[in-house]
Amino acid sequence: MMPMGTENKAVRIFFTGVGGQGTLLATRLVGEAVLEENLPVLMSEIHGMAQRGGVVESSVVLGSASSPTVADGEADVIMAFEPLEAARALPKCNVKTIVITNTTPILPFTVATGQSTYPDTGALYGMLEPQIGELIKVDADALAGSVQAERSSNVVMIGVLAGTGILPVSKASWEQALRKILPPRLIEANLRAFESGYQAGAKKSRVRK
Repeated sequence: MMPMGTENKAVRIFFTGVGGQGTLLATRLVGEAVLEENLPVLMSEIHGMAQRGGVVESSVVLGSASSPTVADGEADVIMAFEPLEAARALPKCNVKTIVITNTTPILPFTVATGQSTYPDTGALYGMLEPQIGELIKVDADALAGSVQAERSSNVVMIGVLAGTGILPVSKASWEQALRKILPPRLIEANLRAFESGYQAGAKKSRVRK
């Protein structure tokens, strides 16, 4: 599969999750990795509540674009760090959108207090799949735990994105972005998390081909 952006057209990536999942870091990693390839990139401000539990949204647009905004129906890639947020991002999608979602639910406050119930994840996926190009489901929390990087499921997700080859960014550039952004004490664990996601994403890429 030819990576998106190889003809320098705009590629729009929409990030969605909840506070405490590292959406800001993931967004910065993608932007920095694209810059490592000397490609034009725009990154939006983070929108939403940064504290744990609040919905957080951001975007990265690479290639020829004048705005970092991802309008409804424009997303090429959705990075959803939580399954319910993946479903809520459906208005951003079109029939070619690739959605990469973590499969671990984070219960909203209303669910935790018994005021509502969390939707069945199978139903959420069933709602998404007929309306998009591809759904890639990742148990990012389990992958992070398997390499003793329990707090790095967001980096696992970025590894999956990298491994699929969707973006015209080399593995070396992804790793260099990690080294630039993270403090030294966190680099090794996050490189392990990235690698675990990268391998999972590469398998998805082979299946796609």
